[in-house]
Amino acid sequence: MTRDSRQDTKTGILKVGAEIVHNKGFNNTGILEILKGAGVPKGSFYFYFRNKEDFGLQLIDFYAEVLMTKLESFASRTELSPLGRLQVFFAEFSEIFERNQCRGGCPIGNMAQEMGDLNEAFRVRLQLVFIRVQSMMVELLDQAREAGEVDSGLQSEDVAGFILNSWQGAILQMKVAKSTEPLKTFERVVFRDLLHFIRETDEM
Repeated sequence: MTRDSRQDTKTGILKVGAEIVHNKGFNNTGILEILKGAGVPKGSFYFYFRNKEDFGLQLIDFYAEVLMTKLESFASRTELSPLGRLQVFFAEFSEIFERNQCRGGCPIGNMAQEMGDLNEAFRVRLQLVFIRVQSMMVELLDQAREAGEVDSGLQSEDVAGFILNSWQGAILQMKVAKSTEPLKTFERVVFRDLLHFIRETDEM
C-alpha cells in the first residue's frame, strides 16, 4: 500500500466517523460501526489510530480543518467588506443547518458539550479550535475597524469571543427548537444591533 493510499484510507475512516459521531455522539459510536461504514477491516483502525481516544482527537482536528477552511474561504472574499465576509459565513451555516432540518448542529460544539468535562486531552484540543476560530474573527473585526465599519475603539477580541459564544448558544437552541429562528435572531442582533450600535456610537 502506497503512502497516498494509506492517507486516503485514513481520511475515509475519519470522514465516515465524522458523520456518525456528528449524528450519534462520540461515546455512542463504536469502532466497528465506523469501520463497517468505511468498508475497511478492524486491523486498519489500529494501524492509523492508537485507540478510540486517539481517533477522537484526530477527529477534532478533522472537524477543525473543515470549519477553518470554510471560514478562511469567506475571509478571503475581497469583493465583500470585512463585516460582509463575517456575515455571509454565518448565513452559509444557517442554510446548511436548515437543509439538515436543524439536526446535528456544530460538530465542535457537540464534542465540547459531550467530552469537555470528561477528558482533559479533548478539552485542550477543543479549546485550541475555538481559539483558532475566534482569532480569525478578530482579524475580520480588526479589518472592519480599519475600514471604518465599526467603532475605532472596538475591542476586537472581546467582541469576537462574544459573537462566537452567542453563535454556539444559538446552535444549541436551534437543535432544541428544531428551527433556525435562534440563528436568525443571532444574526439580526449581531449585525443589525450590536455592530451597528457600535458604529453609531463612534459617529456621535
